[in-house]
Amino acid sequence: MCSLVLLVAVAAVRISSRSGLPSLLVYLGIGVTMGQDGIGDIHFNNAELTQVIGYAALVVILAEGGLGTKWKEIKPALPAASVLSTVGVAVSVGVTATAAHYLIGLEWRQALIIGAVVSSTDAAAVFSVLRKVPLPARVTGILEAESGFNDAPVVILVVAFSTAGPVEHWYVLIGEITLELVIGAAIGLAVGFLGSFGLRHVALPASGLYPIAVMAIAVTAYAAGALAHGSGFLAVYLASVVLGNAKLPHWPATRGFADGLGWIAQIGMFVLLGLLVTPHEMGDDIWPAILIGLVLTMVARPLSVVLALLPFRMRWQEQALMSWAGLRGAVPVILATIPMVNGVEDSRRIFNLVFVLVVVYTLVQGPTLPWLARKLHLGKSATEAADLGIESAPLERLRGHLLSVAIPEGSKMHGVEVAELRLPAGAAVTLIVRDGESFVPLPTTVLRRDDELLVVATDPVKDAAERRLRAVGRGGKLAGWLGTSGNGPED
Repeated sequence: MCSLVLLVAVAAVRISSRSGLPSLLVYLGIGVTMGQDGIGDIHFNNAELTQVIGYAALVVILAEGGLGTKWKEIKPALPAASVLSTVGVAVSVGVTATAAHYLIGLEWRQALIIGAVVSSTDAAAVFSVLRKVPLPARVTGILEAESGFNDAPVVILVVAFSTAGPVEHWYVLIGEITLELVIGAAIGLAVGFLGSFGLRHVALPASGLYPIAVMAIAVTAYAAGALAHGSGFLAVYLASVVLGNAKLPHWPATRGFADGLGWIAQIGMFVLLGLLVTPHEMGDDIWPAILIGLVLTMVARPLSVVLALLPFRMRWQEQALMSWAGLRGAVPVILATIPMVNGVEDSRRIFNLVFVLVVVYTLVQGPTLPWLARKLHLGKSATEAADLGIESAPLERLRGHLLSVAIPEGSKMHGVEVAELRLPAGAAVTLIVRDGESFVPLPTTVLRRDDELLVVATDPVKDAAERRLRAVGRGGKLAGWLGTSGNGPED
């Protein structure tokens, strides 16, 4: 059975990548198919175990996301992302809870729980459908940082609303959220800096231990944050961001290891959530869930984006895309198990409503995000230069790097001679693969689309070489004269 699930999961990766659907839906479908209403007929109703495994999976997913976050890309977006993940969450919770109370008749406690549960966005769901649509750096940075930050305040709210007894006053909740976020942020940054310092100065006996050590440090950040009554989720994300930008030894192996763990965590978590669902019990909750989701998608999320980003003077096109890009992934479904574990009245209905909402609106929003980006002129059209895919492998003993450069369709590097790349001193094109054949280029060799280049660069000029390659990919041989940047998508 396990091998069959693994084979189906691998096939699901290909299906989701080809169809543009977030993998969430495919894995949830596997779990539902294996459940008591499916062909597997597996009866599973342990919400507490699901919550524990879900939390563990979220730690791994946040760690993997933080390790892949580039500090220079999210640094300008931090103020806007911080406001959106706090003030924006508060607005979204208030609007959604009000709709749940007055439109479908839920009690205020249940309405507030649903409002809090569905106010967390999911980075994996968003970027799985946007990976082929380059966006302005500011939009990408805000969405990425928001998805890493907003889990923490949402978890605190859901736990507070699910606790027995009267719900605390709003100013008490704000104080608790602020304190937990500050503690979590401080511990996460401290663990990240101490861990990166240790890994750079302590030689481990085997290279394969570095990926394990990095993930162990990230999990330690979560544990330390939780023990200190802070936000463990924020701690693990910030610690991972620090580690991911610290130029650690054997970094490509570490990124591959973390990426693999992230996939395993997502697959296991989504399948388990699918098993917990009982489809035949959801008939009466489909239309209420769609109604709540409609308010969330068309009112609460846009209003939270507009109000939270008002001081930052963003264009309406960017705000519109971020409003539609508020995909709900695994986090809301996992958080919906908290009231079940705490014995909140109608908690099973809350879980069913959240599950239906996440599935329906992910199915609607996910595939339409690239289309909306193009309609708002935030994605590149077919006539614009495509970005290059550059992967780096370290030559640590020689203090150098190998850059693998793929020239895609539409890149303005097509037709440029090798010498016209004008790479910085210390970088050179050493090999070209064309039509399945590899050869060492001359300075006069003309590059073509679909070529793959192997560029060797010394450590001090690696970043400059990458910027120059991207600039030529966008502006051609006159990139410098035209002022074309290689720092990422234009704002």
